[in-house]
Amino acid sequence: MNYELIIIGGGPAGLAAAIEAKKNGLEKILILERDRELGGILQQCIHNGFGLHVFKEELTGPEYAQRFIDELHSLGIEYKLDTMVLSIAEDRSVTALNSRDGLLQLQVGAIILAMGCRERTRGALAIPGTRPAGVFTAGTAQRFVNMEGYMVGRKVVILGSGDIGLIMARRLTLEGAEVLAVAELMPYSGGLNRNIVQCLHDYDIPLLLSHTVVDIQGQKRVEAVTIARVDENLRPLPGTEKRYECDTLLLSVGLIPENELSREVGIELDPRTGGPVVTEALETSAPGIFACGNVVHVHDLADWVSEEAQRAARGAARYLQGIAAKGARISARPGPGVRYVVPQQICRENLTGKIELLLRVTDIYNNARLQVKSGDKVIKSLKRLHMAPGEMESVKLAAEDLTAADSITVQVEEATDK
Repeated sequence: MNYELIIIGGGPAGLAAAIEAKKNGLEKILILERDRELGGILQQCIHNGFGLHVFKEELTGPEYAQRFIDELHSLGIEYKLDTMVLSIAEDRSVTALNSRDGLLQLQVGAIILAMGCRERTRGALAIPGTRPAGVFTAGTAQRFVNMEGYMVGRKVVILGSGDIGLIMARRLTLEGAEVLAVAELMPYSGGLNRNIVQCLHDYDIPLLLSHTVVDIQGQKRVEAVTIARVDENLRPLPGTEKRYECDTLLLSVGLIPENELSREVGIELDPRTGGPVVTEALETSAPGIFACGNVVHVHDLADWVSEEAQRAARGAARYLQGIAAKGARISARPGPGVRYVVPQQICRENLTGKIELLLRVTDIYNNARLQVKSGDKVIKSLKRLHMAPGEMESVKLAAEDLTAADSITVQVEEATDK
């Protein structure tokens, strides 16, 4: 079977990419989704807060997904559920498998990677203690409670203050559980400020910054966890341990972009993001293979995933239509105070409007400036009253800002003006 474009993943990135590709002239498009329904993680996110940027209204996750699914159906875009992609070859042929079609060998002009990300588990952290039932990742608990109808526990401690953990603190409280505390290793939260306020402060759930779980007790089921303060090197401080009697420990300790397929086909990955190095069109180092959403870097909002996916789809369409320029690329790099910058490469000739650089800072900054430099020359400087690692920042540049630049650096500078 031959397709112009195959999209791997039917979550928010894959859905938005497929629709935008269709609107940009592509006809033979196929989405391959390994789950039993389209929508990805959105289907278990029954809280609101989705759609404010894309639809200018507040929706739940399933409502937000359904808007795209309905449009996908109206455009007649093909998709296959319960389908696992096994490999991508260097010639961009895709091998996939499902119980209905068996083994599929698909020839394709371009590919968009939209596989999303997965949660870090207890094994990745090596938390000491016994191995009882009652230890869940926050996303697994969310699926059990919101989609499968199971309550995961009654007295809960959460390790990590990522957004899923914060949202589950509120969700479990609303379901009648007692959330004793959220412990965060770093001296700042990894989640959005609005979630700290709406999910913890509004329910009097304590957030313990610079704390971690140092022991799990229990045989068949979690009976207690021990939390200790950590020093500036993130090592537990003896004498600060406190025991919390509970039956459940949720882990919200980071997300890892799903790039096993990317790695196998030889796509260059950025060690800072865990995702592919991409251009302004979201093309990876493998020509004709594009990537978008949380497989590139973990986003704060599904709306931004959708917008990035639309950009990848336009890039794929231009690639297939043979109108993408192949000029010299400008490197975009993180400087002091910035953890990463996406995209990492920009072809100035392909910019039809402004290019938006997405980035995260490394620490809490108040009254500071984000500066984009080419050598010693400042080409963009933006005042920020507050920046935190848990909230993605962006800088928009026009093509004329990049004239004569071979590389640019984005960094944090102390603001001297008030």
